[in-house]
Order: sequence, then structure tokens, then C-alpha cells
Amino acid sequence: MVNGRSVPGNRWDLLDGTEPEPPPTVSVVVVHYEQQAELDRTLAALRRQTHPAGRTEVIVVDDGSAEPPRVPDGVRLLRQADEGFRAAAARNRGAAAATSDVLCFLDADTVPEPDYLTRMSRLPALAPEAVVVGRRRHADLAALPVDAPVEKAGPEAELPEPQWLRDGYRLSRNLLDADDRSYRYVISAALACSRWFFERVGGFDEQFRTYGGEDWEWAYRAWLGGAVLAHEPEAVAWHDGPDWAGRDLEDPARRARKDNETLLLTDRIPVAGSRGHGLRSAGTDVLIRLGSAPSPAAAFVCVDSLLAALPEAVVRVPAEFGALFAADQRVTTSGPEPLARVIIDVPEAVRADRTAKELKEAVATVGVGTLGTVELGPLRIDSSRALARRTTWGRDFFETNVHTDVDLVPLDADPGLAGYLGGWS
Repeated sequence: MVNGRSVPGNRWDLLDGTEPEPPPTVSVVVVHYEQQAELDRTLAALRRQTHPAGRTEVIVVDDGSAEPPRVPDGVRLLRQADEGFRAAAARNRGAAAATSDVLCFLDADTVPEPDYLTRMSRLPALAPEAVVVGRRRHADLAALPVDAPVEKAGPEAELPEPQWLRDGYRLSRNLLDADDRSYRYVISAALACSRWFFERVGGFDEQFRTYGGEDWEWAYRAWLGGAVLAHEPEAVAWHDGPDWAGRDLEDPARRARKDNETLLLTDRIPVAGSRGHGLRSAGTDVLIRLGSAPSPAAAFVCVDSLLAALPEAVVRVPAEFGALFAADQRVTTSGPEPLARVIIDVPEAVRADRTAKELKEAVATVGVGTLGTVELGPLRIDSSRALARRTTWGRDFFETNVHTDVDLVPLDADPGLAGYLGGWS
């Protein structure tokens, strides 16, 4: 059984001023590749943490360096073969070996200030669905001694921070006002969550084998799984060197890598603003489940009117109607149920074209803030976040809006199909 508590929606601020007692056990997973000097600096900083050393384990995962990195006594070293940029697989390997309650991911060239682990682990220790991203600042640390206190050395050699990231945290009040696209502000070089939640969501997608993207895909899945996203600005880790977005801006190969990452994410994050405008993604944003229909004609009108309102949706229909919709790949009858941001249950066939505006509004707003469910007459529109939270805790942490005055027409065996298609009914 999961320990701790949850909060309404994304209200991590309700835990302000609360400290876990005793401090949680923390596993720090450090991903490394051919960066011995940077790794030495990060491990030296981890030895200076205010979090109790007896409740901290450090795991270095080497992504196929030609020579194994040197690590001090007490630090566990895991290695994997050099098969490309496999940070996702390395993080998964480290997490699988971890024994602590909280996982804290760092890159070998990202050096934490002394209170970093204490600040990063607080929320996941209190609320196990919390996913916390620290503040990654940038500095030119290469010429400094590896044991130089980074809280002093960093500001003296500071480089610019990405403005888009700072703006994102500021405008969302440090992710308190997170929404379905806030995954963009979660970076795995400075990330913490409970081990329970990481295992529940599943690890990073190991199909990502170039720089970037795997943290955004994981963060989006975590959001759908009920995550409470938070940015902890006082948990500072200093990256040795400039932000990746600020390097080689005119390099065509770099731009191509970024485009490939974006294309991969469009299939895995099918939410508006991330998917294509006209092309369909492999992923599912909205899943509609039709319970029953009195006739093929009624099933046709119901599914057609729902897809007219929500063309991005996937519809699951009873097997008896499978042949009727064989030409439309959005309509299925069997197979594993896809992960979706929104699930709409339609117990019996209805005509929904006159409720298109209400349907679109519900799909756009459910799951954001504290709204978890919208009921439009017989239709129930659920956020997968709310469903995941309910499954874990056995109670609701999101609100339900009920609308009884909606123009949803129940369909009998003769729904007036010709009139519906011709527009005179």
C-alpha cells in the first residue's frame, strides 16, 4: 500500500511548511559518459549534502564509456554497452537498482548545491505522486577545482539560463498552475519522484537514443498517471557549460536532431499543441467508449456525431458493430485500451452533434486545475489523472461538474439515418 497523502488537483502548495519526519531515504542516479572531471565534481558535491549521508545512496550509471569511470568507495557503479545515446536506459537501470523511497536523477555534469537533496526529496516524501524539477543553472566550471563549493563558484562563473524555461516556471507559479503541456518544463537532469510512482508510471522510453525528449515523454505519462508537478527553485544544480539550446545555433545537424526528437514526441504526446494540426498521431488523446446501441444505424449516428465534434478521438464500440466501421481506423472493437488523456463513457447511443461545443470545452478543461470529471447528461468525461488518483487512494481528489440541460438525443433502433446524413433531421 502506498504511504503518504495526496492533494486536490496539483495543489502542492497545501504542503508548504511541512517537512517529512524522518527524512526520506534517497537514491541519487547519476548518468555518465566520458566525463570523469565533471563526475568528480558532482560526486564531491553530493558528499557535501545536508541530507543525512546514512539515508542517501549514490548510483553512477555509465553509458558505455571506453574506460569505466572512477568512483569513490560507497558509490555504486553500473555500466551498459555503448549502443548510442541511451540516457533513458541508464536512468532505468539505476532506478531498478535503487533501494530508497525517493529517486533523484542527475547528469554527471550537473552539480548540486548542498541543500539540493533535502529540497528535492521533501514533496515526494510527503505526497508520493509528486514529481519535482529543480532549477538547473549554468556556469563555466571546467577551470575550477572539482571540490570548489559550487554554491560560490557557480554564481562567479555563471552563464545565461534558458529564458523560455524561466518564463514557464514564472507564468505557472512554479508549475502550481500546470496543464497538459507542462511536461515541457520537466528536465531529467534535475528531477525527483518517489520510487513507487516511477515504477507505477513505468520507466523512461528506451526508444529515445539521441539527446533529449525522453524526459518530456516520461513527464507526460506521469501527468496522465496523476502526477503532482512542482518546480523547486531553491533546489539548484549547476550545469557545467551552456544550455544545449544555446550551442551551435546554425548547425544543420543539430537542428535535424531537434526535429527528429519533436517528430518522435508528436506520436507519444498527442495533446493539442504537441501533435500535428491535420495528421494523426500514433498516440490517443481522447478515448470514447460506447456501451451499446439498439441498431447499426443508431451506432453509426452516435459514432459519427461524436467524431464530428472530436475528430482526434478514438472510439471503442461493441464487437457486433466492428464491420460497420472497418473503413475508419479511429474506431476499434478490441485490443489493449490505449493510454488517453480523456476518457468519455457513452453508456447508450446518443446523437451528439448539437452538443459539440460542450464536448470540446469539457475535453479541453478536464484534468486541469481541480476539475476531474464533467457529466453531460448520460455522458461521463473523465480525466485519466483523476481516475489514476481515485484508483490509488479510493477517493476523489478532483471535482465533478454536472450538466443536465444538454441537447443529447437518445437513439432508438430507427434514428432517422437518412435525415441525419441529409441534414433535414
